[in-house]
Amino acid sequence: MLSPLRYPPDWPRTAEHEKGIDVQLAIDFVAGYIREEFEVGVLFSGDTDLLPALEAASEIASLGGNRLLQPEVAAWGNRSRSGGRRLRPKGLNLHCHWLGELDYRQVEDSRDYNARL
Repeated sequence: MLSPLRYPPDWPRTAEHEKGIDVQLAIDFVAGYIREEFEVGVLFSGDTDLLPALEAASEIASLGGNRLLQPEVAAWGNRSRSGGRRLRPKGLNLHCHWLGELDYRQVEDSRDYNARL
């Protein structure tokens, strides 16, 4: 079970705290490959703690032959820009879906989450 994002009493002066989000994402990503829930999984994160999940998913995909495709990654930025933050597992050349400002604007959430309901 995923633990919720926790907000301290003096938020936003003190940052919110998430616990277990990256672990749950990694488990779900690898489990999706094991259970063959998708042909390709795209992991959109710059969190290097998720590299083992990409490596495991890639290994699982390679064991499946043509049945499953290699995992892919996504990142904000431009492929021609050096220093773009994307996940790069050693020894794997994973496709990266580069998303820019126009992509962001199309899915932007304009809700003010600081407003009390």
